[in-house]
Amino acid sequence: MSGDEACTSRALLARATAGDTAAFGALVRMHQRPVYSLALRMLSDRHQAEDLAQDVFLQLYRSLAALESEDHLSFWLRRVTMHRAIDRLRRERRYAAVPLADAEMVASDSADADPILERRLRGLLEELAPAARAVIVLRYQEDLDPVEIGRTLKMSVNTVKSHLKRSLALLRAALAVPGSGAGGGSPTPPRPLPSGNRLLI
Repeated sequence: MSGDEACTSRALLARATAGDTAAFGALVRMHQRPVYSLALRMLSDRHQAEDLAQDVFLQLYRSLAALESEDHLSFWLRRVTMHRAIDRLRRERRYAAVPLADAEMVASDSADADPILERRLRGLLEELAPAARAVIVLRYQEDLDPVEIGRTLKMSVNTVKSHLKRSLALLRAALAVPGSGAGGGSPTPPRPLPSGNRLLI
């Protein structure tokens, strides 16, 4: 978010907290894309992501008085979105993957991204336990460090690092086997995960 956007968001937050419903609507429009995108990365289903985003903003409306700043708002939205997504995944175990045509917010924006690798990584991500999936999404899609992830998910830093280590090992091992982690087949040399702080998920 740019400096001008942050100033605008602060002003809208103050007005919304004072009871200005139009300001709250503008605040929702300003933040709905990142909330929906985060929900979609976790749930892999655009209808479920839309439903979750609506729940998050309803909860936001009831919690406005507790928010202290724009930074607090952004942190609050991320935390509530992730915890609601984890709860849904634990209740329903797994959702069907969203079609690639609908996954524009999940796919990498790299011009030379490998679409087959992207698809496999998305599928493998869905096989991770909800908490582990949340850690991977926050690290490689939101670019948070382990301390920030721990604050968001209410985990110790050591637990975050353990999830990262185990999950990345599972992803690398699965990418070394044709047909992803659950299938059989003859082992092939492992493909490296994308470099930097961004997985193609």
